[in-house]
Amino acid sequence: MRISVKVRRPGETWVKSAIADLSVSGFRLQSFMKLLPGGELWIMLPGFEGRRARVLWTRGHEAGCAFEHPLHPAILDHVVKLHEAANRA
Repeated sequence: MRISVKVRRPGETWVKSAIADLSVSGFRLQSFMKLLPGGELWIMLPGFEGRRARVLWTRGHEAGCAFEHPLHPAILDHVVKLHEAANRA
């Protein structure tokens, strides 16, 4: 599953990107942004305000990130359903 999102580093502007492997605790970001383990970023999931996350690892144009505060399971379900509905249309 690849979900379109917006991301930014602190103090920068939002850029379009994509995530995969979304869970309540984090996600795998697919982006051309230069990120380093331990770095902070903000992610805007479809239909929600931005939330803070920390970069755990990077590999090429991918980064494993953990949300500062875990997602509520209902938010995860909503984002997945939005993604599924968009792919059916």
